[in-house]
Amino acid sequence: MRGLRCVLMTVLLAVCGLASAPALAESLNGSSQHLMMKLVAESDHPKAGAPLTIALATTPETGWHGYWRNPGDAGFPATFDWTLPTGAKAGEPEWPVPTTLLIAGLMNYVYEAPYAPLVTIQVPAGLAPGTKFPIRLKTSYLVCSATICVPEEKALSLDLTIGDGAPSQAAAFAGWRQAIPKPLDAGATYAASNGTMRIAVPFPASAKIDKAYFFPITTGAIENGAAQTVTRDGDRLTITTKVAANAKTGGPIEGVLRLGDGQGLGVKATPGTVAEAAGGDATSTSGESLWLTALIAFAGAVLGGLILNIMPCVFPILSLKALSLARGGASEKDARGEALAYTAGVVLVCLGLGGAILALRAGGSAVGWAFQLQHPGAIVALLLLSTAIAFNLAGLFEVPTPRFAGESGASGAFATGALAAFIATPCTGPFMGAALGAALVLPWPAALAVFGGLGIGLSLPFLAIGFIPAWRRWLPKPGAWMETFRHILSVPMFLTAIALGWVLGRQAGVDTLTLALVAVLAVGAVLWIGGSRQRKGKSFGIVAQVLLLVVFVGSAVLISRAPAVAAKTATAGDEAFTEAKLASLRAENRPVFVYFTADWCLTCKVNEKAAIDTTGVRDAFAKHKVAALIGDWTDGDPAMGRFIQAHNRAGVPLYLYYAPGAAEPTVLPQVLTPGLLEGLGA
Repeated sequence: MRGLRCVLMTVLLAVCGLASAPALAESLNGSSQHLMMKLVAESDHPKAGAPLTIALATTPETGWHGYWRNPGDAGFPATFDWTLPTGAKAGEPEWPVPTTLLIAGLMNYVYEAPYAPLVTIQVPAGLAPGTKFPIRLKTSYLVCSATICVPEEKALSLDLTIGDGAPSQAAAFAGWRQAIPKPLDAGATYAASNGTMRIAVPFPASAKIDKAYFFPITTGAIENGAAQTVTRDGDRLTITTKVAANAKTGGPIEGVLRLGDGQGLGVKATPGTVAEAAGGDATSTSGESLWLTALIAFAGAVLGGLILNIMPCVFPILSLKALSLARGGASEKDARGEALAYTAGVVLVCLGLGGAILALRAGGSAVGWAFQLQHPGAIVALLLLSTAIAFNLAGLFEVPTPRFAGESGASGAFATGALAAFIATPCTGPFMGAALGAALVLPWPAALAVFGGLGIGLSLPFLAIGFIPAWRRWLPKPGAWMETFRHILSVPMFLTAIALGWVLGRQAGVDTLTLALVAVLAVGAVLWIGGSRQRKGKSFGIVAQVLLLVVFVGSAVLISRAPAVAAKTATAGDEAFTEAKLASLRAENRPVFVYFTADWCLTCKVNEKAAIDTTGVRDAFAKHKVAALIGDWTDGDPAMGRFIQAHNRAGVPLYLYYAPGAAEPTVLPQVLTPGLLEGLGA
């Protein structure tokens, strides 16, 4: 399920990350300055035999972030290599409370604002005042933006002199210490059962808490990206979340409980009994970015739905409905009523589809928006419906069912809205994929709000026409031209039907497509007969309506049961990248896709889950004989680093496509889509 949830990262990268276009690192050897660091001593004259606190004052460049001691689902923590005078010893770093960065269901624990880990150095006794006390630090760390991750190194130095130990940076250290979690002086307990983890933390009922969140130090105990519910019951806080897959419980679990911005408690929980909360106050959170993600997704869904109105599958229906207001001369009240009814039809269908997606995913199915289009029968139903609407617009027939697109009345407007939303499912537009991908990793109320936002965006033009009289006055006057315009609108509907036929042929093969075309001809014949009767003043006829129903249902059932085109081809693991292997494959005149990745690169992992390692892409690679090479840069291989640098990149991800015979590779975008990769080699 986590792999499926990774769609959110493609989302936020597309909606947020690419908008900022952060600068790339200057080189691969750590000379860039994405994290500004300096060593600061609490006392410039440390006292011999006493502890000395050193702060690693760090300021991330705008748009970049560093990682906590447990980086979460991606990234790696910083390493510290101290060089100290003889007898001096550095302790473990004390880390300030981090923030969460939730993208596509992958939770990362990061710092996006200035922060300072604190390290205590024990100064050896016996050093005379005035003795030089040099401190040297070599640190390796990862720094990431929304689109790229770069491992860096820094060599820092600090020259002190032994003295009286008087503080010289008291104010700064007071602030830095406030961000260090305070140790909990009472024991916490946890219990794991049925995939749920509950951690009970003693906490005074009178103490304030805000944005409560549990950051695990012990890895592999809880699902980092899962939502957390923090329930307060008297002098106890209970954190409820999901147990990590393959978690080994039984030992202690350490972590940090955030109490507010920059404040936290160090918690060590041991196995025990955790009673259910007795109805205390509860706050559900998966990090402060959760609701920001929901708002971004909602805005993207509204904008995506708005853009859908110009798609060929929606525009004809919207146009006819808008012109019906001009033709009917509706009153203000009636116009607003129709606008609201149309909106209700659109939103309810979007909510229904969204609810079905969430229910299926909760049951373990891997589905997303337009999930029904994964089934040939659903495509056939849409194909026949699109064809029927196109024939209707072209003037082949006149029957009440499709004609409501041009009729007045609240019921007709509601049905038209529902039809517009349903027929829009094969169409996609900008922002839609990102927003709806985000919805699939949000809590269900927020997810449904995003689906509802899509419906609101889709209905906005007609809503505006209904509520703004001036807009209706801009509509052209009714006349004979409307019939011609209606015929013109049949063209995009026919194009929609052709596109659906193409999808069906790709999905189920030529035989199935042929069967669907026979069904289209049957529908056309029935509609033509019915249209002829209509022109003679007769009713469409119950027999014709039954025939239509039989053709629709029968075709969908038959095609759903049609055999698959071919058995799926098993995909072997990608070969490891070497320049020699690449040269060998190019000498064979084969198309080659090379992707450079690393275990700590969040963008890389999302692209792999959401695009590279999908069945469609792998089938396309096999079909077009595209060789795939993976360059794993997790360990910072210098030869691979030079190869990456030669392609004007400071880090991973890097995606290259070598077409047969091409002198230079094509550098692909850092945010991949399955469609982009499926087209390689074609």
